[in-house]
This record gives sequence, C-alpha cells and structure tokens, in this order.
Amino acid sequence: MGNSALKAHLETAQKTGVFQLTGKGLTEFPEDLQKLTSNLRTIDLSNNKIELLPPLIGKFSFLKSLALNNNKLTALPEELCKLKKLETLHLNGNHLRQLPAAFGQLSALKTLSLSGNQLRTVPTQLCGLRHLDVVDLSKNQIQNVPDTVGELQAIELNLNQNQISQISVQISHCPRLKVLRLEENCLELSMLPQSILSDSQISLLAVEGNLFEIKKLRELEGYDKYMERFTATKKKFA
Repeated sequence: MGNSALKAHLETAQKTGVFQLTGKGLTEFPEDLQKLTSNLRTIDLSNNKIELLPPLIGKFSFLKSLALNNNKLTALPEELCKLKKLETLHLNGNHLRQLPAAFGQLSALKTLSLSGNQLRTVPTQLCGLRHLDVVDLSKNQIQNVPDTVGELQAIELNLNQNQISQISVQISHCPRLKVLRLEENCLELSMLPQSILSDSQISLLAVEGNLFEIKKLRELEGYDKYMERFTATKKKFA
C-alpha cells in the first residue's frame, strides 16, 4: 500500500478517531499512527500479517477498541496493559500462547476475544478484570479450567472447541457467570462439577459434543434447579 493511501487513512482517522486498515497485507503496525495517540478511540488492523505489536501501543491512552484478528501475533507487549480506557480487545486467529503478566491492569476491559490461538490454560490475569462481560477462549488448546476461575467476573465464558477434560468446581462460584459454553471438548460427565447445576448463577450451559450423551445430564442432581434458572432467563429475554 502506497504512502499516499496511508496518509489519507491517517487524515480520516484524525477527524473520526477511527483507524481501520484491514486485509491490506500489512506486516507491521503502522509507525505513523503514533502521531494520533491522543485522537484514536478505535484501531482495526484485522486480516493482515502483523507479527509484532510495538511498545508504542501503550501510548494510545484514549483507545477504547483494538482489533487485530487474523494476524500473526505470537506475543503481546507489556505496554499494551497501559491502555486504561480499552473496553474491547479482539485477537482471534493469532498464535498467542499467553497474555502479558500485567494484563489485569486493563481495568476497563469488557469484551475479550482470543478464539483460535494457542492458549493452554484460562489465563489467571483475567480474574483481576472487574468489568469483563464476555470472554471468548474458543478454539484454543485449553485442557483444564483451574481453581482461579472462581474469581472471574465475566457474564459469558466461551470455551468451545478446546481439549478440556477437567473443570474446577470453583467455576460455580463465579459471581456474574450466566453463560458457560463448553461444546466440543473432552469432558466425561463425571468431570462436570454438579455444583454448576445445583449451586451457581449459570443459566445457559452448552455442553454438546463431549464424551457423554446430553440426556445423561438431565439425570444429574441439581438439573431441575438449573432448568429453573434457564427458564427464568428465557422468559426475561423472550
């Protein structure tokens, strides 16, 4: 892409606060964006070939939304964690194995999408995020859900298409968790904590495509309690 095209995009971004440049084969984060650190509210660089996010990302202190879906990122810089106003972060379809240690400092974060990466566990850093609504960790390589998950504040947790065979009973203590998606994993029925049914806030549990028949779930103790929550929620949204 020529410099004049980039210049036009930058001029538009300066007026709108939105910089969107998708599917252009970019191999790096456009350095020229640093001229707009105080203007930009939204950056979308999805469907490119970016391998590295530079430390200067930490300077976009007014950024609310960052999308880098379908790039070639293998790691994220610690500087990303300085974005105190960031509410939406989309990183689907990259090669991320972990999140920066300070990720819990993204205190405004509401939506986090990490579908189609190489995570092996539910990152403990997510538990410090108080405003998190939706976390998408589908299509990773997660094998178990650790005890720390009990502190997760999310309303919806998507763990579809992983390799999960173990889930901590602490998941039923999540204070706001209403939707738990566990489709197409490696769960035996005995590994599904019954407290999810009998003693949690979860009103939608999606577990199709595991190592048990769904009708067996209905025989578990607490299933009737779960159905009460499920039905009440359905009525609310109907």
